[in-house]
Amino acid sequence: MDLNQACGQRGFPTPRHEAAIGAAAQVLLLALLAATVGLGAAGWLAGLVFGAGTWVVLTRALDRTGAHRLGPANRVTLARTLLVGGVTALVAEAFGGSRPVLPLIALTAVALVLDAVDGRVARRTDTATPLGARFDMEVDAALILVLSVDAAVRFGPWVLLIGAMRYAFVVAARGLCWLGAPLPPRTGRKAVAAFQGIALLLATAPFLPPLVRAGLVLTALAALTWSFGRDVRWLYRFGDRTGAGPLTGAGAPPRRGPARPVYATLGPQRIPMYTHPVPSSSVEKVTGM
Repeated sequence: MDLNQACGQRGFPTPRHEAAIGAAAQVLLLALLAATVGLGAAGWLAGLVFGAGTWVVLTRALDRTGAHRLGPANRVTLARTLLVGGVTALVAEAFGGSRPVLPLIALTAVALVLDAVDGRVARRTDTATPLGARFDMEVDAALILVLSVDAAVRFGPWVLLIGAMRYAFVVAARGLCWLGAPLPPRTGRKAVAAFQGIALLLATAPFLPPLVRAGLVLTALAALTWSFGRDVRWLYRFGDRTGAGPLTGAGAPPRRGPARPVYATLGPQRIPMYTHPVPSSSVEKVTGM
């Protein structure tokens, strides 16, 4: 028995316990929102479903990877998950007629700030893992999807494209293997990802004119479409359509160093993709796109 397993038996929380604590904390946050701003049946249902789904998916992922501890960076991401659950509950309240704007803005703003924290914590503590990067990515995607639903209530169903685009790419990548090839890191992709959350957050702000808010959302959608389109075009040109990996030879761009898994928030490369095995210590958790 290794030290980590022994510590778990001596009373230290195991990853499953920490995931369960997170689920309990989600219920407490919903109770706090109900006591302060009020939550109807729709808000409670949406928040509880989100919390239960997070607990099930995270527990299964921890079991598959055999992780002994959740780690400091993943704890930050778990805390951000609780905030997203609160945002989900508040957005669901909009369908019941009430929409507490200030709590929604506050929870979303903190969640966006923490998105820049967990990656730094992972790098500084040398605890970056593929599981942590995937966990971070799913929380990012869930927050953008929920915010796009909230914006769609006021600006129309076209806003849902912002939240659905990443999931549509995941589905497409299952049938088109060349979409799973690694992408080169690009600053523009990260900037576009960061702008999505900011634009959707400002779209909820009542102090901005409706035309300005609609313009921000439309700009975010246009930027995201451009980013996805550029990456899909690159993958079509250089991705291997046989599923064996990226193209090599005269037609492929030059590579520097060994291939690494690349993660980003909303772009296609957020799906973990490998061309060569790499040590876990070399996995980079990149917040943003």
